[in-house]
Amino acid sequence: MDTGVSKLTVLFEDPFWIGLYEREYNGRYEVCKITFGAEPKDYEVYDFLLKNWDKLRFSPSIEAEVSADRHINPKRMQRLIRKQTADTGIGTKAQQALKLQQEQGKLERKSRSREQREEEKQLQFELHQKKRREKHKGH
Repeated sequence: MDTGVSKLTVLFEDPFWIGLYEREYNGRYEVCKITFGAEPKDYEVYDFLLKNWDKLRFSPSIEAEVSADRHINPKRMQRLIRKQTADTGIGTKAQQALKLQQEQGKLERKSRSREQREEEKQLQFELHQKKRREKHKGH
C-alpha cells in the first residue's frame, strides 16, 4: 500500500514569512517554497493552498528513505511531535531540494538569455547586411 506524507512549515525568513510544503510519496521527496510576506493566519494559509494548489512549483523529486510502518509508543510520538514543532530551522533535505530547484531555474534562465542574445545578434547582422546591399545598389 502506498502512503504519502505532507508537511507544511510556516517560518520567518528575514524579511518575509515563508511556507515550506514538503511531500513524500512512493519513496520520492519534493519541496515547494511559498512566500507569504506578512505573517499569515491559519485560515489564510489554508485558503492559499486550496486556491493555488495547481500553481505550486515543486522541486525535482529526490530519493527518500522509506521507513517501515510500525506502532510507535504514544509518549514517543508526543516527543517527536513536540520536537518537530519546536524546530524552527529548515530541514537539510528541504534545503537540498530547494537548491536543486534553484539551480534548474538558473540553467533555464541562462539558456533563455543565451538564445535571446543570439537572436539579437542575428537580427543585427541581417540589418547590417541589408544596409550594405542598399548602399551597394546606390540608393
